[in-house]
Amino acid sequence: MIELVIVSRLLEYPDAALWQHQQELFDALAASENLDKEDARQLDIFLRDLLKQEVLDAQSAYSELFDRGRATSLLLFEHVHGESRDRGQAMVDLMAQYERHGLVLDSRELPDHLPLYLEYLAQLPQEEALGGLKDIAPILALLSARLQQRESRYAVLFDLLLKLANTAIDSDKVAEKIADEARDDTPQALDAVWEEEQVKFFADQGCSDSDITAHQRRFAGAVAPQYLNISTGGQH
Repeated sequence: MIELVIVSRLLEYPDAALWQHQQELFDALAASENLDKEDARQLDIFLRDLLKQEVLDAQSAYSELFDRGRATSLLLFEHVHGESRDRGQAMVDLMAQYERHGLVLDSRELPDHLPLYLEYLAQLPQEEALGGLKDIAPILALLSARLQQRESRYAVLFDLLLKLANTAIDSDKVAEKIADEARDDTPQALDAVWEEEQVKFFADQGCSDSDITAHQRRFAGAVAPQYLNISTGGQH
């Protein structure tokens, strides 16, 4: 399903390749057979609005939205398993599922990253692909509601995926679930999470206060998200 390839690309970190390959995206959108005119129009508007931005501005907005806090994380198991040990086994199982279908991951890619999962579904027969979307529909609905709450244009992509999944979601229950949620992407919330995880880490390691201070001074680094080259056939 080419629609899943398009959405996958748009949910990836927006590096310069997105602008370089924009005509391929528009061509793929024009070739879609599973979108009605209004959905195609909304996707076209989203893409054009994104491409109007400077690359650095788009990257900054993306990172602020998806990389700060957990509420809008694009890691699917974050919303299912959190930090429980079950998450590790779920990762292993999903990776094995990918490999059975010939999708080999880069060592830096996490199997539950939503754009990658959509890339995988796009290679399957349509019925199986839609079944895979239905499996994650509750997560998509939750993300859509949170993005709408933050007035983000990215909510359009999740609404489109839900429409393709054609599954019933109780929007009132989703709205009720997020109504009293505290934002987890504020500086105060992020500091609290950092302090909590730091205490857990060093407690496990048996480190002293001086060890913690030394580690804080040495700590640095991040992994940049990857962009996958687009294929209008939706195949690797």
